[in-house]
Amino acid sequence: MPGVPSEPVPPWITEERRRIGVRVRLAREYANLTQEGLAELSGVKRLTLQNIESGATDTRISWLLRIARALGIHVADLLR
Repeated sequence: MPGVPSEPVPPWITEERRRIGVRVRLAREYANLTQEGLAELSGVKRLTLQNIESGATDTRISWLLRIARALGIHVADLLR
């Protein structure tokens, strides 16, 4: 697949994915939502939210945009 690195994911990327996941979880909890509730509001599947929150997946920007909108925050709040 063009543009996709073939080498293993560097540790710093894995760590940053985990940090983003923690921010998503904290924002969801602050909004008093379950993963199921956020899934309904955002249109992102619950299993995908679980993987994002655990840092287990490369998160698509479109998912983060949907999640941020559902939480009433700016996507930058999930990335900083």
